[in-house]
Amino acid sequence: MNATLSELHSRKSVRAFTAETVSPDQKRALFEAALQAPTAGNMTLYTILDITDPALKTRLSETCDHQPFIATAPVVLVFCADYKRWYDVFCRYNDTVRKPSAGDLLLAQADTLIAAQNTVVAAESMGLGSCYIGDITENYELHKELLGLPDYVVPTAMLVIGHPTDQQKSRPKPPRFAVEDVVHTNAYDPTKNMAQMLKKRQELDESAFADWIVKFCKRKWNSDFSIEMSRSCKAIINDFCKKE
Repeated sequence: MNATLSELHSRKSVRAFTAETVSPDQKRALFEAALQAPTAGNMTLYTILDITDPALKTRLSETCDHQPFIATAPVVLVFCADYKRWYDVFCRYNDTVRKPSAGDLLLAQADTLIAAQNTVVAAESMGLGSCYIGDITENYELHKELLGLPDYVVPTAMLVIGHPTDQQKSRPKPPRFAVEDVVHTNAYDPTKNMAQMLKKRQELDESAFADWIVKFCKRKWNSDFSIEMSRSCKAIINDFCKKE
C-alpha cells in the first residue's frame, strides 16, 4: 500500500487538538491543495472562508449544534458553493444571461465538497487532524447573515483542522463497510441487505443490532438537528432559485 492509500485508510475525524498552531505555510499548502481539486469546467465554483476571529469561531460552535471544540480549533474553514462570481461576470459581458438555478447549485456544491476533501487529504499528509462539520448547513438564514453571504453563495461544508492530541491519534477508527457491500456492477442491486451489512460492520447479533439501530435512528435521523438541516436545505434551494 503506497503512502496516499495508507493515509486514506488511517484518516479519521479529529475533534480534539493540541495547543500547537498550524503555521501560515501549512495553511497556505492546504489552500493550494484545495485549488488543485477537480472542478467543473475549470470554474472553481466555491469560496473558502478562513475563520480567524475567536468570537466568530465561538458563535459557530454554538450555531453548529453546540460543539465547543470548533471554538478552540486552530483552523476553521467554511467552504461555500459560489456562483456569484461567474454570474456577475456573465451579466457584465453578455446581454442575455439566465438566472442561476438548482442545477447550478448542485454543481457548485459538488465542486465545493471535492475541494474540501482535497484539503482533508492534504491535512492528513501533513500530520494534521481534521473533522467535517455538516451542521454548517443548518440555520441557513443565520449563517448567511453571520458570514455576510450574498445571493448565490451557500455554506456547504466546514472543516476544523489542527494537530491531534495523543488520545485522538490512538483512538480506533470506526469500521467501514466492505467493498462488496457498496460496489454494485452495472446497475443497482436491491438484494443487498442493509441490516446484514450493518450487523457485520458493527459486529452485532440480532438482539444487539435491534437496540443499536433504534438508538442510531433516534440520534441521527429523528433528531432535531436532522430536521433543521432538512428545513435549511429547502430554504437554501428556495433562496438560490427565487429569482429564476
